Amino acid sequence: MPASFDDIQIGQVVTLGATVVDEKALDVFIAAFQPGWDPSLGAPDAMVFAIWTRLDSEASADWPQTKRVGVDALRWLRNPPPGELLRGRMTVMGKDPVGEGKGIVIAQQDLLDEAGRLVFSCLTRSIFAR
Repeated sequence: MPASFDDIQIGQVVTLGATVVDEKALDVFIAAFQPGWDPSLGAPDAMVFAIWTRLDSEASADWPQTKRVGVDALRWLRNPPPGELLRGRMTVMGKDPVGEGKGIVIAQQDLLDEAGRLVFSCLTRSIFAR
């Protein structure tokens, strides 16, 4: 990600990394958070959201992002099976300066499977330093 809000370009695509849906992690998640979920259905929606959150937080650790102000328009398209590789990406949809030294970035964030098909998508609003 660019060094500051002013360097962020609308339409810019940023890679968020990749991870595999781990079978052991799926079993632990189901036992702790989704008792009764059939693992043959793949990762439950909440686990897909947790996977995206992890990739997003790891990728954004060094960004000049100061605060996430919203995660909107959540949609889950499918529940990936264990062993499937998921790749994250963020596409900048808009930006607006909101005060001295700050700006809001609106982005679409997606998880894609190995074939490039959409698994999860959401819109985010974040405050970045200028």
